[in-house]
Amino acid sequence: MNQPLAAPEPVDAVVIGAGVVGLAVARSLARAGCAVWVLEATSAIGTGISARNSEVIHAGLYYAAGSLKARLCVQGRQQLYAYCAERGIAHQRCGKLVVASTPVQVELLRATQAKAQANGVDDLQWLSRAQARALEPALECQAALLSPSTGIVDSHALMLSLQADTENAGGQLVFHAPVDTVALAQGADGRHWVRTQDGTCLAARTVVNAAGLSAPTLARRFAGLAADKLPTPYYAKGSYFTLAGRAPFRHLVYPVPESAGLGVHLTLDLGGQAKFGPDVEWVDAPDAFTVNPARAEGFYAAVRQYWPGLPDGALQPAYAGIRPKISAPGDPAADFCVQGPQDHGVAGLVNLFGIESPGLTSALALGDWVAQLLEA
Repeated sequence: MNQPLAAPEPVDAVVIGAGVVGLAVARSLARAGCAVWVLEATSAIGTGISARNSEVIHAGLYYAAGSLKARLCVQGRQQLYAYCAERGIAHQRCGKLVVASTPVQVELLRATQAKAQANGVDDLQWLSRAQARALEPALECQAALLSPSTGIVDSHALMLSLQADTENAGGQLVFHAPVDTVALAQGADGRHWVRTQDGTCLAARTVVNAAGLSAPTLARRFAGLAADKLPTPYYAKGSYFTLAGRAPFRHLVYPVPESAGLGVHLTLDLGGQAKFGPDVEWVDAPDAFTVNPARAEGFYAAVRQYWPGLPDGALQPAYAGIRPKISAPGDPAADFCVQGPQDHGVAGLVNLFGIESPGLTSALALGDWVAQLLEA
């Protein structure tokens, strides 16, 4: 701390970051009776990772059995469909085809099917080329997996609902409130002192770092947290291109997964507009959001493996997102890192690192999981 923190405002909990996961955590804590403050650095909810993804509700196909990604995705998907139906949030259970274009990819597809079954995803259907083309005549593949439980959601409407739930339960959202420093376990009552850049100080029994891309960097400014508990952040940029005109597909279409992502896939929004992406481009900073039009060349090659009829000139640069990786390029993808008191030894602190896909799908389950960690 640069100077002593005087007369902090006492609160039960501070959640840093108002993306979909931060809002879900705040909702769970507020509904459990905590007086929650959500501190958001920007002027609105969901302006970071939550605004730059595919808005897909994942079924839970790809993740290692027993991992947090697998468990929370399957649980979160069920919660999310029920929540959207209950609250009237726009969503669609449109289904997804995961496609294999070569004999080698057919074997990878079999492995994906086995992994999904181990995760409790029991509704997958193996399709021959003819069966897949009967569903999607424009599709080309050797085989496919149909995932009926995959869908899409209006992520902003979801976040607005989570915000409303938090506020209705007594929580507060504060915008333009970037956190400067956190002094852990200050004072006789063991509260953590959270200081924003404008000098405001809160004394909280609980602090949840849900700052997304900034979470590891922010945690390095937590006085009292051992540095060896903090992962190194890596940034995997993913660009998206939209399709000019209407796509001849009713389902989402994914290639067999790549190591750092799920490949250049076709997704649809709730209005039927198609987009392709994301690809993988490792970058040095978490704000490299400009889409390079030249990357379209790689998109045409990737998409034409499963849609040979993609017309020349049909792809238009759209937007880019950045995955908050905690595994280096070339390494296996890391699991979600939900680091609680049992991991770092600091009571009342949870850090959320590497919450990439399927973070949106898992958000409600993540919120409940964090609340349970803090009760332990």
